[in-house]
Amino acid sequence: MTETGLNNAAILIPQGVDMEKWACVACDQFTSEKEYWDKLAEFVGGAKSTLKLTLPEIYLNDKAEERIKAINTNIRNYLDSGVFRELPRGYVLTVRETPFVKRRIGLIASADLEKYDYKKGVKNLIRATEGTIEERIPPRLKIRENAAVEFPHIMILFDDERREITEKLYERRAEFTKLYDFTLNMGGGRIEGYFVPETENLTEKFAALLDEERLISKYGVSDRLAFAVGDGNHSLATAKAHWDRVKETLTEEERKTHPARFALAEFNNIYDEGIYFEPIYRLVNGVDRVKFIKELKAAAAGHFIITDGEEKTEVKGNAALPAVISAIDGFIKEYIGTYGGAVDYIHGEENLIKLVKADKTAVGIMPDALNKSDLFRYVSKSGSLPRKTFSMGMGVEKRYYLEGKKIR
Repeated sequence: MTETGLNNAAILIPQGVDMEKWACVACDQFTSEKEYWDKLAEFVGGAKSTLKLTLPEIYLNDKAEERIKAINTNIRNYLDSGVFRELPRGYVLTVRETPFVKRRIGLIASADLEKYDYKKGVKNLIRATEGTIEERIPPRLKIRENAAVEFPHIMILFDDERREITEKLYERRAEFTKLYDFTLNMGGGRIEGYFVPETENLTEKFAALLDEERLISKYGVSDRLAFAVGDGNHSLATAKAHWDRVKETLTEEERKTHPARFALAEFNNIYDEGIYFEPIYRLVNGVDRVKFIKELKAAAAGHFIITDGEEKTEVKGNAALPAVISAIDGFIKEYIGTYGGAVDYIHGEENLIKLVKADKTAVGIMPDALNKSDLFRYVSKSGSLPRKTFSMGMGVEKRYYLEGKKIR
């Protein structure tokens, strides 16, 4: 059987909880909007929730050590008190409705971290789509190294133009046991989940996507790229770093099945109508607006828009999108290093404009969107894109923490 890097898993789902309070959006969202997290915390209150099992990045500089200890304590308490039900080995088919799309189909499965690497130029079956900032791994690793269970917001893409895998499962969803069906909090839409047993032989169906003739026809090379990470690049990189530590303590036989080797993720067909790419905007504050804008216009030769919250300045050029984003980010890094300031990454023009208007020292930068049909061809030929090149949808559409898997 051809290896793909995708495997079944003994997935944990909650039982006896208020599901609307249980599931919470990915930790790397709304990092400049503390009011979002305050409102969510008020809504969750004393209920059991993944908000208490994960660390929103807005709190990375706010008692992070104390929060991490509480997270690991909460995970142990939830395990001991029977909050989780462990499903038989298999998969979960998810059907997500958001404020922007009617339906997005996903498959919850585990990614074999021995088939993944985030380092540039490595030709593994599972690859990063953006440059990995290794400095972002340690704080995430502090949570994972003592956690008994993981909760993923990782979304991994596959390229099935014939729609033979998840779409076919969706058509048969009435045959599967429904696990949940509820409204997501904070305007996230709605989600359904169905248990898909191992008898579906999904690994073989994914392996068919690696047929050499097909790969050459699609990408011009026989590069065996099975999966490209769409969301959660740094979370998967953290899982890999953790596994690399753990496996040093194991025998060869133990390494084959140790739960830390496999990271839970949602797998999505890039051709799914619910998958679309949005640009990720840059919010830079603490700068002299006039000076910053003038110098940025001279530094990046490609198409993007700069805004001060009131007016937009269009910068034109012929450079390809990855080169434009590299130039923008390089300029920001150099400018901040020289004159001070800070950068954040924002989803949605409306959010960006609101934040820029509220801060006279802020500038918004809006690159173009990446065409999703170009992703696999680009990663196959050129490797990972610059960090934060694209987002799979808007902030409220990101994966909500819901299912878990033991990693110890």
